[in-house]
Amino acid sequence: MARLIGVVVAVVVAAVVLASSSETALAAVSCGEVTNALLPCLGYAMGSAASPSAQCCTGVRGLNSRASSTADRQAACACLKNLAARFGSGGGMGNAASIPAKCGVNVGMAISPNVDCSKIN
Repeated sequence: MARLIGVVVAVVVAAVVLASSSETALAAVSCGEVTNALLPCLGYAMGSAASPSAQCCTGVRGLNSRASSTADRQAACACLKNLAARFGSGGGMGNAASIPAKCGVNVGMAISPNVDCSKIN
């Protein structure tokens, strides 16, 4: 279960960090902020809830707003990929991939745990 949580969180964050488009020089988003923003999404991502909670969507929207620079988005992506790597990979990501759309956040690309964080701009 811990493996699935790590992968689910990585997928959701990769999607969220890709949604924003402005740039600044320094990353201001910490791994703790990323994890805390997406923690309410785990129930839906793991299939134990029928839809993302209001708290999940608030976290997704907030992270999307906060990760406004290339550095922010790359840092958030790297943070979640590192977390996922600690737990290994697993399946069951169908719900995680739909979270941004269900929360009204357009990421403009397919959601994948294999996203190359260095290519996020």
